[in-house]
Amino acid sequence: MSLIKSISGIRGTIGGVAGDALTPLDIVKFTAAYSARLKMRLPGKERYKVVVGRDARISGEMVDKVVCGTLMACGVDVVNAGLASTPTVEMAVTFENADGGIILTASHNPRQWNALKLLDQNGEFLDATEGELLLECAAKESFSFSEVDSIGHYTYKDFTDRHIEAVLSHPLVDIEEIYRSGFKVVLDAVNSVGGIVMPRLLEALGVTCIQLNCEPTGDFAHNPEPLPENLTGLSARVVSEKADLGISVDPDVDRLALMCEDGTPYGEEYTLVTVADYILKNKKGPTVSNLSSSRALRDVTEAAGCLYSASAVGEVNVVAEMKRVSAVIGGEGNGGVIVPGFHYGRDALIGTALFLTHLAKSKKKATSLRDSYPKYYISKNKIELSAGIDVDKVLADIKKIYSDNRITDIDGVKVDFDSRRQWVHLRKSNTEPIIRIYAEADSEEAADTLAQEVIRKINEIIK
Repeated sequence: MSLIKSISGIRGTIGGVAGDALTPLDIVKFTAAYSARLKMRLPGKERYKVVVGRDARISGEMVDKVVCGTLMACGVDVVNAGLASTPTVEMAVTFENADGGIILTASHNPRQWNALKLLDQNGEFLDATEGELLLECAAKESFSFSEVDSIGHYTYKDFTDRHIEAVLSHPLVDIEEIYRSGFKVVLDAVNSVGGIVMPRLLEALGVTCIQLNCEPTGDFAHNPEPLPENLTGLSARVVSEKADLGISVDPDVDRLALMCEDGTPYGEEYTLVTVADYILKNKKGPTVSNLSSSRALRDVTEAAGCLYSASAVGEVNVVAEMKRVSAVIGGEGNGGVIVPGFHYGRDALIGTALFLTHLAKSKKKATSLRDSYPKYYISKNKIELSAGIDVDKVLADIKKIYSDNRITDIDGVKVDFDSRRQWVHLRKSNTEPIIRIYAEADSEEAADTLAQEVIRKINEIIK
């Protein structure tokens, strides 16, 4: 059993002892702390309003009732969005002019997990400073509950159609072009809320949608992380149905992974690259992804005559950098697409609509479109260190060893070997003596070789 408290929320397995798992006691404490901090951030209001929505995982209804009841007990009005994607809840905060939002989802974690993801009044994740203050508030239990006459009100509202309407209204989504293409796709929604929202979106776009694992039971049909090894069923179905594309989303629908018409993975790193390419053809400006995302976005951006910028890992960091440089597109290499002007959150719905528009306008098959982009491969590794080893010193020594190359140290250490079009990124774990090592090159062999080279140098440092 496990409970993880971080600046982005609280996450844990259901069932067990308070403090070791995500129990109702933990949920009450962190929801009450969220309410207390909400009133401190936005003082002087007569009433406060928070939107709550959840994915379809089995524990969702229980967690939802505890969260909504606690918010009401703290004198906060609740607008319950019910079964809703993460981006839908984010947008609902602004639709409702609410003061915040809580999303009940453990994203791609297995079925026994759940989490509270916490939003501010802009429908964006709390920043690091506010997250730390909330954790401190929860630890000290610096909160109180309202008198009976001040208990919060409760309403239910479904925002899914409004989210879809916003996607359809985006100026770069060409519904007519998608209609004319007559696409047939297979959708794998891993038995969560994607099975509710994605078929409705695809139908509105004129796409024939063959549904796979679209019943929102929360009993995930396979490992819910949308990686190729978990999507073999989708791959086979795309081929057997002679479909143009396979679409997979994670349980809360903020990540988008695709399959080509021949059943091969499009590559989740290339979801953002492809959408960015389309955006840049229509609107010039900077792009952003995190340090561990593919160099392909930088290549596509510079080919368009624009500037690329990298952020620390984490959606809140990507968003901050996007705002700093006024990016026209950004996101993460895990299939997370963030479109400014729509909303600052990863969103598989707008990602799907923009991708299909680009595919339709290109007149290409998915394999050909994918092959039009620079080909890179990422090798993901980790090295476990003995207790007592100074991880920060190890990273500092790596910086010295590779000091002749371009170094970025805003999040661990990233070394760019620009002449070889390769990079390696080292990040330490906040909870374990582990260094994660990601390396990218233009072949799997070269990426693995680079990663192993760095691992050898780390082992030499700690001898």
